[in-house]
Amino acid sequence: MDAPFIAESAEVADEAHVGARTRIWHHAQVDADVRVGEDCVLGKGVHVASAAVIGNRVKIQDGCGVFGATLEDGVMLAPGVYLLEDPAPRAINPAGHLKGRNDWQREPVTIRYGATVGANAVIAPGVTVGQYAMVGIGTVVGHDVPDHGLVMGNPARQLGWACRCGHRIDDNLTCPTCGRFYRRGPNGLSLAT
Repeated sequence: MDAPFIAESAEVADEAHVGARTRIWHHAQVDADVRVGEDCVLGKGVHVASAAVIGNRVKIQDGCGVFGATLEDGVMLAPGVYLLEDPAPRAINPAGHLKGRNDWQREPVTIRYGATVGANAVIAPGVTVGQYAMVGIGTVVGHDVPDHGLVMGNPARQLGWACRCGHRIDDNLTCPTCGRFYRRGPNGLSLAT
């Protein structure tokens, strides 16, 4: 019952670590140096590479590319999200030779606990998306997003705050949907106690 499910058409390297009850669907690819936690879902055509670390209860929907990123527990990537890691991408090195794995500088993305990244969003190398943050559909994120931050656009702009339940927080820092109340802190918002 605890064994992961891996679709026949998926390519999961023998050296990859895949946690209990994780489901990896059709045409997904998980490279050798990747760790995927328990109770995750990797949708059709997902590619996870470059020593990415995926926490527990993470949903990565169809067609995502996760390159070197760390996704903490409870993160959701909607279809078509790309998390990039090379801040100076080139196909060739200065001598004109095809770049190899050791020619790239790695600046992985970090997506914190419970955050959601909307469909077709792109997160630039080295960016951290805070806990329970919400990145809107098609957003291009080139800077860090605070905890509970709601960002949209190209380039991303903060338009408000997102509750743990996923709805927008009002100007009084209260969620009109679930009633949670928040306070400002150095990293964004946190639940008021």
